[in-house]
Amino acid sequence: MKIKSFLFSPLYENTYILYDDTLQCVIVDPGCLSQSEKLELNAYITENKLIPQAVILTHAHLDHVFGAAFCKRNYGIKIHMHKLEVPILADVESRCNLWGIPGYEPCQADAFFDEGDTFTFGNSTLDIIHVPGHAPGHVAFIAHENKFIIGGDCLFNKSIGRTDLPQGDHKTLIKSIKTKFFTLPDEYVVYAGHMEPTTIGEEKKHNPFLI
Repeated sequence: MKIKSFLFSPLYENTYILYDDTLQCVIVDPGCLSQSEKLELNAYITENKLIPQAVILTHAHLDHVFGAAFCKRNYGIKIHMHKLEVPILADVESRCNLWGIPGYEPCQADAFFDEGDTFTFGNSTLDIIHVPGHAPGHVAFIAHENKFIIGGDCLFNKSIGRTDLPQGDHKTLIKSIKTKFFTLPDEYVVYAGHMEPTTIGEEKKHNPFLI
């Protein structure tokens, strides 16, 4: 499985495209807000002859879904997320209006997944774990064969996700990291929703919020 990352929007969110030798791909947390960002995402998909299969969301905070409607419409694909994120996604438009963020196109999820599910595309399979704390329906996607996790806004490089947003909870987030992320082998790479990639082992040793 190959990973392509993009840094999108004024909130510096990491959007990922995952694909394999079948050229089927999934778009993870499309944060493309401006037209130029949407064109950048589309150019990569077109130039590499990728075939989008789905949008999969770690969670539905505004910076992770700015481009979800665009992807759904442009590629004729469905949006997948955890059911507990439904009210979070429904609130994005009002939050964009409140914070003066133009250009968001509202959308709805089409399918839902939960703890223990898997998501398959091409020859690739992602294991899904429920890791609440930053958001109630936050999930992460694990590619065991490739030894990485797409972790959203839970575990960052020497940091953790914020918990002062609605339905956030610090203790729950710490529990999610320690009981779900930290049970993975040290060499697994963590691709987070913000900042540079890290590893499970590095964060066990040096993350000041978790030592």
